[in-house]
Amino acid sequence: MRIDPKKLIGEATEYDKKCSVERKQVKSWLKSVSAFANGFGGTLIWGITNDDEVVGLENAESDAEFISETIKTKIDSIPKVNLRFHMEDNKKLILLDVYAGKETPYYYVGEGNMTAYIRLGNESVPADNITLKRLVLQGTNRSYDSLVSNYKFKNMAFTKLRSVCKHNTGKDFEDSDYESWGIIDEEGNLTNAGALLADESPIRHSRVFCTRWNGLDKASGLIDAIDDEEYSGGLVNLLQDSMNFVSRNTKKAWRKTGNGRIEMPDYPDTAVLEGIVNALIHRDYLELGSEVHIDMFDDRMEIYSPGGMPDGRKVQDLDLRNVSSRRRNPIIADIFNRLKYMDRRGSGFKKILDSYEFQEHYTEEMKPKFKSSNSEFWLIFKNLNYEAKDVEFVLTTEKADTKRSHLIQNGQDMDKMIINFCREPKSVMEIMDNFKFKSRTSFKRNYLQKMLAEGTLKMTIPDKPSSRNQKYYS
Repeated sequence: MRIDPKKLIGEATEYDKKCSVERKQVKSWLKSVSAFANGFGGTLIWGITNDDEVVGLENAESDAEFISETIKTKIDSIPKVNLRFHMEDNKKLILLDVYAGKETPYYYVGEGNMTAYIRLGNESVPADNITLKRLVLQGTNRSYDSLVSNYKFKNMAFTKLRSVCKHNTGKDFEDSDYESWGIIDEEGNLTNAGALLADESPIRHSRVFCTRWNGLDKASGLIDAIDDEEYSGGLVNLLQDSMNFVSRNTKKAWRKTGNGRIEMPDYPDTAVLEGIVNALIHRDYLELGSEVHIDMFDDRMEIYSPGGMPDGRKVQDLDLRNVSSRRRNPIIADIFNRLKYMDRRGSGFKKILDSYEFQEHYTEEMKPKFKSSNSEFWLIFKNLNYEAKDVEFVLTTEKADTKRSHLIQNGQDMDKMIINFCREPKSVMEIMDNFKFKSRTSFKRNYLQKMLAEGTLKMTIPDKPSSRNQKYYS
């Protein structure tokens, strides 16, 4: 007789099936005990084949006693378990429920070694060094940002943190705040949180890579990227720099109404802020060689950060409006709360969803997408104006050196308008004046270079691209 194991243990529970209780090779099943205790729990089932055929156990009571005693001598520390019997088709099975442990890591002790296992798919595999560090922190109720760093507090400056504190809260940052905020410990040692917030953060893998790609993917033509930056420094600097990058690569449309106008940004500011804050605050800083990425395309923005959900769940499986707050880096999260960049209620996902739903062009297809694995997190924002046809005027979000305005009439985009204007050869200044571009560098980077590469514009003097007499025609 065959049986669905999920009927025995529930749909969401991980399980491992064993035909019989292996007494000589106990590692074959003890590694799953270790893995379940180090993860979210799970159930081992004895008396069932890999094909889900029920075969039962001849000496179930003796096997159960052996299982219990072996766990006590071969697993360190001893996890919380529940051993039970189940009758199926007059055959006795043993089910061992292993609960998620609070004193991780749980090691299998054997062959002269201690090995902590984790679940990877439907297998139990040895934990790598980074995962083992996470388990140690978890089991001692510590977080990465609370640990003492390898850097000296006296060598660090926090001018950005101080100025933002004054600007956002109206209060001066006092010297006593370094300890109360968790930047240094009671003995004056710089914590990892402090190292991440210093003006010139020495933690190199905290960088953020920002790219505005040309088109809908990362290889759309001769020019792959229209704009790109690599930002380093303290977390507050990274947040501000990343927000500025998004601002200079997005547009804000507006539509006239009877008594005013309705503004329609490509991406809601609240959603972008929450998304970048989430990436910086909740990323896994134990992951070396992996940084936050902000990739912008014509139709969407993708924010990637190392590290899945802090509790290991998959975000795509959750009710995003009712996600309990779990912080991987609680000290940094608290500091960003003090700076009024976020709140403590764990409402970031809800804010992102709400900020989209309130927009003029919002449809269910535009709903932000959240995705995570055990080691990665993605947030995807749709460009609300990508297919909009009723836009009359578009103004890019202002930045001191890139103020420029873009006209769009009857759904016609800027590229087409430049092409029409250049039926007769025009200089750079003639094009910029006609369309009210303020920054020559920005115009060349975002339009001229791309259109030359595509062949939609040509040079009148191609042998001398930098000639002062150079003009462009379509």
